[in-house]
Amino acid sequence: MKITKVETIHCDAGWRPWSFVKIQTDEGITGYGEFSNPRAPFAIAACVQDLTPLLLGQDPRPIEKLYWDMYRAMRQNPGGIAQQAIAGIDNALCDLKAKALGIPVYELFGGPTRDEVRLYWSHCGTYRAMYPQILGTPPLRSLEDIANLGQEVVRRGFTALKTNIITPGDPPRVVWQGFGGGYGTTDQNITHTILRDIENLIGTLRRAVGEEVDICLDLNFNFKTEGNIRIAKAVEPFNLLWLEVDTYDPDALLQVKQSTTTRICSGENLYTLRGYRPFFDKHAMDIAMIDVPWNGFTQSKKIADLAETYEINIAPHNYYSHLSTLMSAHLCACVPNVRIMETDVDDVPWKDEIITDPPVIQNGYLKIPKKPGWGADLNEKEIARHPWPK
Repeated sequence: MKITKVETIHCDAGWRPWSFVKIQTDEGITGYGEFSNPRAPFAIAACVQDLTPLLLGQDPRPIEKLYWDMYRAMRQNPGGIAQQAIAGIDNALCDLKAKALGIPVYELFGGPTRDEVRLYWSHCGTYRAMYPQILGTPPLRSLEDIANLGQEVVRRGFTALKTNIITPGDPPRVVWQGFGGGYGTTDQNITHTILRDIENLIGTLRRAVGEEVDICLDLNFNFKTEGNIRIAKAVEPFNLLWLEVDTYDPDALLQVKQSTTTRICSGENLYTLRGYRPFFDKHAMDIAMIDVPWNGFTQSKKIADLAETYEINIAPHNYYSHLSTLMSAHLCACVPNVRIMETDVDDVPWKDEIITDPPVIQNGYLKIPKKPGWGADLNEKEIARHPWPK
């Protein structure tokens, strides 16, 4: 079996693209992988193109060898765009090899350890605040609207949710200064108003969902260590499943973790074993988040195994298409240290249409797929109806 073609595919996903790698072979077997990144889709696709000469004519089945071929080619560009390009290819190779053997991907890695995995409703309210015209969802003008959203989560069978810092209003606001903004937003400062808004938001959700439903709050890169510590203390009465804190400094994260009884989750922006190990060595997080589209499945499995040796459970980072959801489910299927898995519920109406077998979700749990590869293929004809750029 030889690789004959490597290409990238982008699909309009409303306010961002979903991006995929497609690898074809001379035996007619095709593998798909996802590498979605709303901020650099074309840069990653170009890097995939740079790596393609290393792959053409190669046997796709020795995935570890091909990973190290790509790693060495990009050794002077570690992490970031280069790693995400490698990851997209790695994910497609896993799908391809498993299909060639007629087995699910998790069987390549010793699985399964479970038949289903618990989910949390991610960006709960966030997308409704930012993209209501695209979603056609109820407005978030008041704390009563926030409470109604919490009740909707429970009504639809989910036992956990994650939100960002939302201030309801007309229009509602979401704190997003870690990723952009105008003058005065680069400092990552926290204000008394933001702190009060967090307490109102989380307090309202807690009253709405009750004590048995878990709540997570994602701070992204919005604040420096001092602000993260203040928030962690402020939310202690609400018994969060976790507070999500992004930082590239393991000592800073450890400082947050040691300052509070609130559980700390981190890692969605880290790459490979080399990126996670300094954080694990310091036990700087309670839950390790792993992004399969950005790390690649083979590295993600190794990161999860390393986390287990530090008595740390993992949670896949998954705010992409259903292909990523299936990829993340396969990771959960073949490791013994899973806390919970992320999924976006609010999304564009064609999300189910671009894949042949959408994930099966019942009572807040995702059924582990059993078909070969990831358990589904991309529907390229439907994707072509939603091109990106628009």
